[in-house]
Amino acid sequence: MCQLLGMNCNIPTDILFSFEGFHRRGGLTDHHADGWGIAFFEDKGCRVFLDDKPSVESPVADLVRRYPIKSENVIAHIRKATQGVVNLANTHPFMREMWGQYWIFAHNGNLDGFQPEQGRHYRPVGTTDSERAFCHLMERLRAKWAEPPELEALFEEVARLADEISASGVFNFMLSNGEALFVHCSTHLHYIIRRAPFDTAHLVDDDVSVDFSAVTTPRDQVAMIATQPLTDNESWTALSPGELILFRDGAPLLVRKPAA
Repeated sequence: MCQLLGMNCNIPTDILFSFEGFHRRGGLTDHHADGWGIAFFEDKGCRVFLDDKPSVESPVADLVRRYPIKSENVIAHIRKATQGVVNLANTHPFMREMWGQYWIFAHNGNLDGFQPEQGRHYRPVGTTDSERAFCHLMERLRAKWAEPPELEALFEEVARLADEISASGVFNFMLSNGEALFVHCSTHLHYIIRRAPFDTAHLVDDDVSVDFSAVTTPRDQVAMIATQPLTDNESWTALSPGELILFRDGAPLLVRKPAA
């Protein structure tokens, strides 16, 4: 399946260290070689970089590795195709507009036979189950609210829709409007919160370390979320299957645990 990477923080931060390890999973340290993408929110704007080449061979990935874009919310995806051919239209993350905001979505898993009714406002461009799920999710949210709801109400509705869609298969996903980051686990997702006092981290996928105390301030707080841990000398927390977390300002704000 695919690989997901997300970052949520309280001040704009670059993702160069984590991306250095993550991009190697697209054809070098792992077999996910069917395209990749990354989205950076900047205020109300969003930069999206996509390529249907493996991330370890992609000139676009080389650009991102050398471009210290700072953002409070980032979603990245490395694709291992399960549904849909390998092309740019099927490359995650996907972007749509709702309530005057850009929304970004990436999915890891396989939704067997998931064919919702065609929406009025959101329709897939490509042929993946992932984009169908995203369009269905957006369509249902827009039908429920004409304007942005309270965050707690939105969280509960995303949780309900995640349960509904998960009935069709594996639905690990990340969703963000640039203000918060929703993370849902079906099988594998892990996160870590980095805050003062900062220490040195070492990548799993490359012999690279960074001393975060030298590149941060005492008030920085950063949540990193990945399919599998990116470092081998830090304690990552595994999400439970069925768990949904909303990250804001670099920490979990709302958590829905699976029913016992």
